[in-house]
Amino acid sequence: MIHPGHVYLLKQARRLAGKRGKVIVVLATDETIRQRKGREPVMGERERLQVMSSIRYVDRVVIGYRPMSFEKVLRRFKPDVVLFGYDQTEIERAFREFVASRGIRVRVVRAKALPGTEKVSTTAILNRAVSNATSQRPG
Repeated sequence: MIHPGHVYLLKQARRLAGKRGKVIVVLATDETIRQRKGREPVMGERERLQVMSSIRYVDRVVIGYRPMSFEKVLRRFKPDVVLFGYDQTEIERAFREFVASRGIRVRVVRAKALPGTEKVSTTAILNRAVSNATSQRPG
């Protein structure tokens, strides 16, 4: 579920890429979301691909590998910079360890949170929607 924090992340990616660079988004597979979040994705990977592809800061969107593979992504896209969301500490750490252990040179950057939205998340938005829907039900 795309929210303002995601858009802010993509704007940062565009700035990092510059005029000649490309912003390539590798979406988590539905399977990866289930494993990492412990729940079903709000939108399926094909739906997320369509939405993400329509965002002007993005040049290309692909669905990640099954199982997730840093190696395949690096080999396919040969990035100069990899940007992680401010809240993606676990995957960022794993990625840094992966590239360091193989001597791969790539700049790893952690994005900044959109000021005032550090607690905005898909889960928080869903909870708010459910709360609003249930409080507006005729009793």
